[in-house]
Amino acid sequence: MNRSLVTASRSVKVECVPTPQFVLDLRQHIGTATLLLPGVQSVVFDDRHDPTTVLLAQRSDNHLWHLPAGIMEPGEQPAPALVREVLEETGVAIRIDRLVSLRTLPTATYPNGDQVQFLSCTFRGHYLSGEAHVADDESIAVDWYDLDELPDSLTPRDREMITRALPVDGPPYFEV
Repeated sequence: MNRSLVTASRSVKVECVPTPQFVLDLRQHIGTATLLLPGVQSVVFDDRHDPTTVLLAQRSDNHLWHLPAGIMEPGEQPAPALVREVLEETGVAIRIDRLVSLRTLPTATYPNGDQVQFLSCTFRGHYLSGEAHVADDESIAVDWYDLDELPDSLTPRDREMITRALPVDGPPYFEV
């Protein structure tokens, strides 16, 4: 089986990463049916006003570099959820600057047949403290990348989010 992200008719096959308990509990009731989940994603720059690097993580399931992201827990607000996710995954504390994008991603299908669709909230943030390192089992590497030397395996969507996040006060992006 091809373990990389493959887009086919607006569906994506993905590998498994740790799943929150509330999602496992829901799966007991709905099986593999499509589950709409609130997701958060970060574009974390080294500096708020004059960024030169962006924080990236290399996924443990498909080895692609990506912007740190995660699933909101029940009762969480998006921005604090993202601050938590970035700290849990990378060891870096951040401050949120603004909302960059709000959009629904294509349905993804996991090897076990589970289907999920994320309502993705992408935020721009900047470094506060901490040393970037692998802090959980979702990543095999974490590093700061120069904005003009991003890894080849970074997805076009993540590259788009970095570009949209560059202005400190830019408007949020959404599709109508």
